[in-house]
Amino acid sequence: MSSTADGVTEPTTFRLHDREWDLLPGVFAPTYCVSTGFFTESLPFPVGGSFLEVGCGTGVTAVSAAAKRCARVVATDISEAAVENTRLNAARHGLSERIELYRGDMFDGLGPGDRFDLIFWNSPFIDPGTDDGPSARPVRDDMREQLRQAVFDPGYRAHQRYFTEAGARLTAGGRLLLGFSSLGDHDTLRRLAADAGYRISVLRTSGDLVRGVDYQLLELVPDDT
Repeated sequence: MSSTADGVTEPTTFRLHDREWDLLPGVFAPTYCVSTGFFTESLPFPVGGSFLEVGCGTGVTAVSAAAKRCARVVATDISEAAVENTRLNAARHGLSERIELYRGDMFDGLGPGDRFDLIFWNSPFIDPGTDDGPSARPVRDDMREQLRQAVFDPGYRAHQRYFTEAGARLTAGGRLLLGFSSLGDHDTLRRLAADAGYRISVLRTSGDLVRGVDYQLLELVPDDT
């Protein structure tokens, strides 16, 4: 694998969950951390139902959802490279016709009537602090910026949007899940969730799978109290 501190520099492959996967430059590599593997094996995929993955990256989770017989799988990502990467992996595993792909930020690109039984986002849980826009940072190439968006969410603005808009994308009884970590800001997360009318329930944690980091599969439950 040809790589730098910023990620792979040429197309390559990796192995995860007993499958081979394509990896394109500019897309976060699941081999660099265990979160993709952990969340994919932990998700309660709605067999026969509909699944939306926000921020599909390499497509491991979306392709796995189709392989586990979700009737409809939709995957979105703000990164053109990630959308293409997911397309390649859907084709690699013979599931191209089972996965709909859209490039857009969060729920952009979806039809007005699209609703899902399960929505999931493996979120960029690190808040780097103040972010005053591109003019305040050194010029970055597109690859580095796309990788940055996969890791950092300044001010948790993307999380706020996810909580605010996701409810309108759920079926009756649909479930809203989030991939998070012990390294994230849980106080801010709970506040944003409460503001949007949710309480947070922990479905599963990675425990000591990785020393010093606990990955957490969270469910946003409507707070009817």
